[in-house]
Amino acid sequence: MKAAIFKSVGRPLVVEEVPDPKLLSTELMLKVEACGICGTDLHMSENENTEGGWRLLEPGCVLGHEFSGQIVEVGGEVEGHWKKDDRVTALPWIGCGTCAACIEGRPYRCPSVLMRASLELPGAYSEFCRVGAAEAVRLPDGVNFDEGALVEPLAVGLNAVRRANVKEEDTVFVMGAGPVGLCVALWCGYFGARHILISDFSGERRAAALKFGVTTTIDAGRNDVNEQILDHLGYLPKVIFDCVGLPGTLQTAIDYAAPDARIIVVGLCMQSDIFFPAKALLKELDIRFAYVYCRDDFETVIRLIDSKKIDPSSLISNRIDLTDFPITFEKLKKPGSDLKVMLKSGLS
Repeated sequence: MKAAIFKSVGRPLVVEEVPDPKLLSTELMLKVEACGICGTDLHMSENENTEGGWRLLEPGCVLGHEFSGQIVEVGGEVEGHWKKDDRVTALPWIGCGTCAACIEGRPYRCPSVLMRASLELPGAYSEFCRVGAAEAVRLPDGVNFDEGALVEPLAVGLNAVRRANVKEEDTVFVMGAGPVGLCVALWCGYFGARHILISDFSGERRAAALKFGVTTTIDAGRNDVNEQILDHLGYLPKVIFDCVGLPGTLQTAIDYAAPDARIIVVGLCMQSDIFFPAKALLKELDIRFAYVYCRDDFETVIRLIDSKKIDPSSLISNRIDLTDFPITFEKLKKPGSDLKVMLKSGLS
């Protein structure tokens, strides 16, 4: 099969022929139908920091963890529950299935977890990939493959908004109108936030944000963001999401926050950072971090898409095939106006 291979930091991905995955008895083989390019993959492909708390990529691995596909082969132990041609998405790891974390539905905390984008578990920037049957989630007829690949980033946003305890009448400020920021805005609207402000350098992204329940957009390229917020609201927000994940953005969130506000850090910062705790202390801020999700979150997202309670389709700004993939992946490492770029089967 063909796959986009990571060679080393500083080099573009290379599309090569690689052996087809070998299926274990508790796994499913998928023909990948859609896979989104995630900012985490972009960060990981450039990460050389061994002290930042994030694993380094191994040469020869395949990235891609926001995906959906159709089953082409079923492992012997799970044939009763799954069959060929079933449509699924899956959590991007495989746990042992028996530890407390796996039973709780959080296999990413499993001591023996297989992480996607490792040599042991290649990702979905490829024609086929294997998934754990326990981590697979069925797609109903009302959810297409593109939407199935959007379940993962939507679940990231859902977890973040839940950790912020967003409720009706809250005023929310989202820093960053990329795919994760837009997913956060969507869920803030779903849970009834009264005002949803979002900031970004890109005018195209700010315009797109209005499709996700955002009530006010803020130009991050100006030096008066605080003044823009006050002009629109008359006060500072009580809930702030940092969906940028760069050095300095946590301090920026602290500066923008009202007293007693809640700050949720969602963006993945791979570098060391400095902030001034006294500023957060004087405002008595609650600062939390949001990482990923559990299986229940995937099921919730799928159910709400299927019932038309949420519509994430505007997240997708472009669809490409494997031939164009390495060039597009490199382009997305630089700030731009793209939202979710989707690798699609059968475009070539």
